[in-house]
Amino acid sequence: MTRALVRQVNGTTVVQSAVLEGSDGIVHAFSTRQGGASRPPFATLNLGLSVGDDPAAVEENRRRFFGAFGIDAGRVVRGWQAHGDGVLRVDAGLTERSGFPGCLLDRRAKFDALITRLPGFALAVTTADCLPILIHDPVRQAAAAVHAGWRGTAKRIAARVLDAMREAYGTDPGDCLAAIGPGIRGCCFEVDAIVTEAMAAALPHWERHARVNRPGHWLLDLAEVNRATLEAAGVRADRIDDVELCTSCRNDLFFSHRADTGRTGRMMNFIVVRADR
Repeated sequence: MTRALVRQVNGTTVVQSAVLEGSDGIVHAFSTRQGGASRPPFATLNLGLSVGDDPAAVEENRRRFFGAFGIDAGRVVRGWQAHGDGVLRVDAGLTERSGFPGCLLDRRAKFDALITRLPGFALAVTTADCLPILIHDPVRQAAAAVHAGWRGTAKRIAARVLDAMREAYGTDPGDCLAAIGPGIRGCCFEVDAIVTEAMAAALPHWERHARVNRPGHWLLDLAEVNRATLEAAGVRADRIDDVELCTSCRNDLFFSHRADTGRTGRMMNFIVVRADR
């Protein structure tokens, strides 16, 4: 049963997790495709500048989405996503770098997850079928944003993030809350041997979260694989919230690389440690 909260925040449609919503000290949201200024095929709240959309429309969409939560664009922190397992620690030294945060989008710096304890900085990941995972440690007041496509999932990026939080902040995964956001689900994510072989090499029992669809092809539930990875890393099952929304099935609500056959917009998903706590 889904606990997703699809709601309007200052005129912008967003998705939030009931588990994270009840966690004091953070603000979070998963964006949708509704409520923006972009024209087809990027209609309407496209937040990605690299897909061929009008840059002015994208900037307006970002202003609407982040502005709905009172977040200034200069405090939105993103990395160059490479479908890997790189984790970036956002600390005071990093924020003092020339050109921060835009400098993090240099293609030479590849990170698919960000962690921080600094208040007021929105850690954001971009998706259009891959899973966004947001994590909060309410004891250490640390947060993480994770981009988990099939490659990152096979590399156990969610567990690597928890390891990084433990090393940096003393995080105990048992204290953490995690939300798995909108992404392509087992109903729609058909994969072949390239994906299944990567899963088999890295993740025991991955096949528990997949079923044969036709010869040589499986329907893989990335959300359940990541849930299992989070649990194995020490996050309590009752503290993991899956919003259970498929970007391909709900193409009215989300951009989907598969449903839109490659030409589509991008969502952004963020978590921020509140400065006023």
